[in-house]
Amino acid sequence: MANEYATRTALKLRLSLETVDDTRDVLLDGALAAASRGIDTATGRRFWLDAEPSARTFTLAGNVVRGDGMERLLIDDAGTDPVLVEIGSGTSWSTVTGYDTAPDNALVRGRPITALSLPAGGWGGGTRARVTTRWGWPVTPDEITEATLIQAARLYRRKDSPEGVTGSAEWGVVRLSRRDPDVWALIEHFIRPGFG
Repeated sequence: MANEYATRTALKLRLSLETVDDTRDVLLDGALAAASRGIDTATGRRFWLDAEPSARTFTLAGNVVRGDGMERLLIDDAGTDPVLVEIGSGTSWSTVTGYDTAPDNALVRGRPITALSLPAGGWGGGTRARVTTRWGWPVTPDEITEATLIQAARLYRRKDSPEGVTGSAEWGVVRLSRRDPDVWALIEHFIRPGFG
């Protein structure tokens, strides 16, 4: 398993399965992976932190927001303070210093940095910015872990509801909804602005 937002043990407890029983581990791991990647797709972001810093390039046009005498470069979710920020044209780069990260206190609150701020005109030295950092979220939010467990349990049980239909003697045939309302309620405020 890699970068799942919940553990197999937690999913076994959720499903009332014996934690020492490994006969279903492949199915459980698949459900956890699918639920985690589904949340990534639905929100337009991922909630794990890269192990090593890497560089990403951002075009300044369309990614710089101006206001209050500041220019904010919108970046992907960064789970640590940037190691290096540069500005240039793509072939030559100059180091940028004196920037502030936004939102304020993001990392302390377990949230990612999503913008770098400079005084007006500060991003004017090129057409692109290159930021080197560890991308992702500093910690996985509790809501994302819970949504993953709910969705993974649902996916695991799906093997018992062919064609999306389940039934009981008391209620008869019931069609499963396409979107779990509890999962959606947990993840919807994490949707990346401007996404979906």
